[in-house]
Amino acid sequence: MKIRLSDIEPTPDVFAAVMATGILSIAARNHHYTTLSDTLGVVASVGLVVLVVVVIVAAVAKSRMVFWDFRDPDVGLRLFTFVAACAVLDSRLSSNVVVLWILGVVALAAWLILIALTARNMWAHRWVSLRDHAHGAWELASVGTSGLAIVMAEASYYIGHRWWLVVAVPIWLAAIGTYALMTWLILWRAIAERQDRDGIEPDSWIMMGGLAIATLAGDHLEPQLSGWLAAAVQAVTVVTWVAATLWIPPLIYFGLHRISRRPEVLQFAGVWWSLVFPLGMYSAATHAMADELGVRAMQTVSLVFFWNAFAVWLIVVVAGLLRFRRAFLR
Repeated sequence: MKIRLSDIEPTPDVFAAVMATGILSIAARNHHYTTLSDTLGVVASVGLVVLVVVVIVAAVAKSRMVFWDFRDPDVGLRLFTFVAACAVLDSRLSSNVVVLWILGVVALAAWLILIALTARNMWAHRWVSLRDHAHGAWELASVGTSGLAIVMAEASYYIGHRWWLVVAVPIWLAAIGTYALMTWLILWRAIAERQDRDGIEPDSWIMMGGLAIATLAGDHLEPQLSGWLAAAVQAVTVVTWVAATLWIPPLIYFGLHRISRRPEVLQFAGVWWSLVFPLGMYSAATHAMADELGVRAMQTVSLVFFWNAFAVWLIVVVAGLLRFRRAFLR
């Protein structure tokens, strides 16, 4: 079989695999699984480089700079996986100041471009049109923005430039505001279309993951703040963690119902990475909240979610490799 480079066309959210692997590395480190954490960190780092090369090679092979329609809001919003992937890896490797600077600058540059692109694309559509196309992956804009807030908080801590916090806090608040906007559009669509329980897809879990990473961002910011601002950030992180927790039961229920009605949805698709990341992020966020609130039982909850996320990660990786093998043999 001959694989032509012109046949390769990555999806805009291709970097979701790096997001998922990177956050699992962080969660594994939280629970002192050092070898596993380091292995996942290497896999995520190599994966980011490989995927960037694949995107560039695919663009060159097609003799055009881009092959996505950047006028489509969905494309720009799903590309926030690149920002989140850089942010997650930056957080994992933040003790290395050089890596912190490189990934931080890349994440910031990509975020600025995508924010401008997304604002332009959404402004060009009516609210009803946006509602009709909204889905869970649109929360990636909030995820990427919270990730950038974490990067700035890490920069303030490791580099010592406290003025980063002046930018990080508003960006964190913007992430929460973006989450509220996208959630409103998604729920509006669900109500308007009277979606049944089969309408819940794996990327709906990002609605929980968006709140979990906002919690983690707040936890990175709060220790470096003082006075009423520190207390306010801590209060918001508790609210976002509780809200993320409340999302879990309905997402499990509707997900199981969808699988029982349509077993074929269990076939591998890249969208399943959108389930791994929220589970891993909830583990990391819960671990942070356990330390912040001094509730040891939450450590157990974090550990359970880590192993669930890792199990799903293994399933998705194996399923993806098997699918690639079958395609290659054909």
